[in-house]
Amino acid sequence: MDTKLTLRLNEDVIKRAKEYANSHNISLSKIIESYLDSITKEKEEKIAITPFVKSLIGVIDLPADYDYKKAYGDFLEEKYK
Repeated sequence: MDTKLTLRLNEDVIKRAKEYANSHNISLSKIIESYLDSITKEKEEKIAITPFVKSLIGVIDLPADYDYKKAYGDFLEEKYK
């Protein structure tokens, strides 16, 4: 259900926002609705892991003290010699 909302904004901001909306073929109301929706949505805590990624779990056994940054740096040094 859509409900009317009255806002008081700086005139220059409104002008720029209308130009932006016009250039992107979207209404100013839709832009504001999308913004408010994005900042008020509850964030999902759990990230879905795809079956392919799940199948890769445990493929490589690395030591607990493995320094992946150093290993990558060494790789790049060797690659660009």
